[in-house]
Amino acid sequence: MSESATTTVPEKQQAPSVARASGSMAIATIVSRATGLLSKVLLIAVIGGDILNTSYQAATTLPTMINELLLGGILTSVAIPLLVRAEKEDGDGGESYAQWLISMGTAILGAGTVVAVACAPLLTDLFIADSDEANPALVTAFAYLVLPGIVFYGLTALLSAVLNARHVFGMPTWAPVLNNLVVIVVLAVYAMLPGELTLNPVRMTDVHLLVLGLGTALGVAVQAIALFPALRKTGFRFKWRFGWDSRLSEFGGLAFWVLLYVALGFVSMMVLTNVATHSKTALVAFNYQWLIAQVPYGVLGVSLLTALMPKMSRAAANHDNDAIVRDLLFGNRMSAILLMPFSALMTVSGVAIGLAAFAWGEAGTESGTRIGLALALSAFGLVPYAITLLQLRVFYAMKDARTPTFIQALIVAVRIALLYVFLAVASPEQLAVGVSLAMSLSFVFGAIVGQVWLRVRLGRLRTGFTLWTVCLTVVASSIAFAVAKGLNALLLGVLGTIDPVVAAWVEVVLVTVVGLPLAFGLLAAFRVPEMQPAVAKIIRLVRRR
Repeated sequence: MSESATTTVPEKQQAPSVARASGSMAIATIVSRATGLLSKVLLIAVIGGDILNTSYQAATTLPTMINELLLGGILTSVAIPLLVRAEKEDGDGGESYAQWLISMGTAILGAGTVVAVACAPLLTDLFIADSDEANPALVTAFAYLVLPGIVFYGLTALLSAVLNARHVFGMPTWAPVLNNLVVIVVLAVYAMLPGELTLNPVRMTDVHLLVLGLGTALGVAVQAIALFPALRKTGFRFKWRFGWDSRLSEFGGLAFWVLLYVALGFVSMMVLTNVATHSKTALVAFNYQWLIAQVPYGVLGVSLLTALMPKMSRAAANHDNDAIVRDLLFGNRMSAILLMPFSALMTVSGVAIGLAAFAWGEAGTESGTRIGLALALSAFGLVPYAITLLQLRVFYAMKDARTPTFIQALIVAVRIALLYVFLAVASPEQLAVGVSLAMSLSFVFGAIVGQVWLRVRLGRLRTGFTLWTVCLTVVASSIAFAVAKGLNALLLGVLGTIDPVVAAWVEVVLVTVVGLPLAFGLLAAFRVPEMQPAVAKIIRLVRRR
């Protein structure tokens, strides 16, 4: 591929501040997470939380995993440093290189998708090898229909990387909303269909199966296609490029380690799904508690990291390790400040959240309680999860895709060991909690390993400063939610005996409204530096009044 410019690109926009970019993305992510949660609530209400939903969850594990790894930042984190470098070095501002990355990535993802669809029965055997609690024929049928979503997830990640490198963060964050809206419409259509999905025998021509499976894939396709207009608006014009580029070997080396990272994630999810499907409900409960736990991270953590990634990439391109360390410290501390109160909320009121969100329709209070209990006992992993992903992005910013893969291998090894321990000691009713605990504990381990590895690589990281911030957030959150839970107990005592779901909603609303503001208020009272800009802004608004 020639590096000469055949097209012109608009003058580069000034990079927005991290705070402004994170704020704008947070709004879009709130809508995205809210519509995503609504789609999952409708799913469990329409099809329940037993074998049908378990089979659907097992079939969607692979594309969902691809979504979390690619859109969660792995492919994006590798692509952005390369795009930033091309933008700096190439005469066309990196446009031809971006065209080449999209072309090659789409071709590789397309080939991988074809192989995945052809191997759908084999994937079913891997994911539910020795389980009697899922329907293999139904899992395979769903897999044929949803696996094409892999190429669209990958395309979304590539296009988002190009947009992020051009300081466009809004549309990549809004695109998942379209996916969620499509799924909501699909579930409404499914609910209106007469009869039920036939399980014995499973037929590919069953309208219920086609609506649910193809509708899931359609949502992902819409999400990817929606990014093209935003890309054109930046002045980018796409055309296929498959020629040689001098940086091909560099991209190939990075891509190899990314693919190995994805393969390790595949093994992890394969074992997790296999273990979870030893119970009729564990896989559904795990996936739904994970969905809830991801809401604050998706709104706050992803927005912060997406805005930090180009900044860290430019610092790495300039070999400015001090700037990288400052960004890492800022990201670690902000992750704790923003997410620890939400982790405390889910810990003290997880069961209430599960009942309020999921005890509807075919699910019932039993499914809601199961999901909530798994959430409450594993929510401590939220902050380590965010810190681990930030640490991996630091390596990617330095164009090192090998170290994150080694760290991923260690995390996966610990997770698999814990999964089999919980499978051996937990009853089927407790397995959802065991699987969730294994995931959270593996991220605690990953955060420790990542910090040590970066200390060796970059030198002093001021880890003590990060730990002090974590301790302050734990103290502030503990005090705030102890007060909130006490007020909730008093209110429920006044109300007397009421419906469990109503009581759950009362608790969720009260504990959230009281606990979160009090936790952040205490952090401000503790004079945590990152809280000072927000405090100053509030003071200015009050004085204007």
